[in-house]
Amino acid sequence: MIQIFVTGGTFDKEYNLITGELFFKDTHLPKMFDRGRCTLDIDIKTLMMVDSLEMVDSDREIILHNCRKSQASEIIITHGTDRMVETAKALALARIPGKTIVLTGAMIPYAFGNSSDGFFNLGSALAFAQALDPGVYIVMNGRYFDWDQVVKNKKTGNFEEIRQQTGSDLQRILD
Repeated sequence: MIQIFVTGGTFDKEYNLITGELFFKDTHLPKMFDRGRCTLDIDIKTLMMVDSLEMVDSDREIILHNCRKSQASEIIITHGTDRMVETAKALALARIPGKTIVLTGAMIPYAFGNSSDGFFNLGSALAFAQALDPGVYIVMNGRYFDWDQVVKNKKTGNFEEIRQQTGSDLQRILD
């Protein structure tokens, strides 16, 4: 079985036509798995519906607690992209043995239809969770990254491997 923990993020945001604001209603994951004709044994559990910019350490403790107590050796966490690396670091430093933990997210809400990258990222996360050795990873843009070798490029919205960046390039990406 693959355990899926929902924490919110752009993945599950909805658009309010009146105010123009994004908000949370419910997770889209069951629809996404149905649409993708997923035949894997999965268990979806919503832990929270939080924008990662508002995520605090106590939220990460909830995620960590649930990863530790899960019977599954393969865990996927849907997460906002802005603080995904911070949560990955907290999970990695907690050293949960024998589990492959993959964090993934989206830059565009699934509710926006074909323009969302969420469907692609979720499928990639499913594949990588089954193929990678135990550890903590971020899966975005069709790639996987070790938790401590990835950065979100704030200019492009893509995740990039840190090893490929020089000091000045890395600072430019983070700004």
